[in-house]
Amino acid sequence: MKQFLSSFYRVNESTLEEYLSHWSEYSVPKKSIITECGKIERYLYFVNEGIQKSYFLNEEKQHVMFFAYSPSFSGIVESFLTQTPSKYYLEAITDSTFLRISYAKHCKLIKANRELEHLFAKITETFLSEVIERHHELMAFNVETRFKKFTQRSAHLLNMVPQKDIASYLRIDPTNFSKLVNSITI
Repeated sequence: MKQFLSSFYRVNESTLEEYLSHWSEYSVPKKSIITECGKIERYLYFVNEGIQKSYFLNEEKQHVMFFAYSPSFSGIVESFLTQTPSKYYLEAITDSTFLRISYAKHCKLIKANRELEHLFAKITETFLSEVIERHHELMAFNVETRFKKFTQRSAHLLNMVPQKDIASYLRIDPTNFSKLVNSITI
């Protein structure tokens, strides 16, 4: 996790060690709901192992928004940051292990140290940039281009995540997704 955080912004070693000392281990079996829609996200998670998906339900159908896997953060970020009820679910697709920190502890440490505040500003900037890029892909690209871009950055998920979840994430009909998997060389 130290290396992951340092890739965004270099923080004094002792400051980073102090911050990381407040994270605790947490694990869940596959298919566990980690965060429920309507509940406030109380933790920020760092994925050590496993894959999770965030999704919302519309007319009983799942619409996958994000996948999280090592090394990355997981959780319902906007609920965590605003401490308002989540509009989405966070579910473990596979058995998952994390490090996690509570909102209260995270905020206390961030407020006490300008370097940590700057680190998380950089992380938030990166996250926002990635969300905008994803929105652009969904709005501007056809099905085949969305699929190809996904395989360029996350091809390993094709064998680890149910195809219906990837199809939902890419906003592709599952039948068309299956055809793409079989027709495009990865």
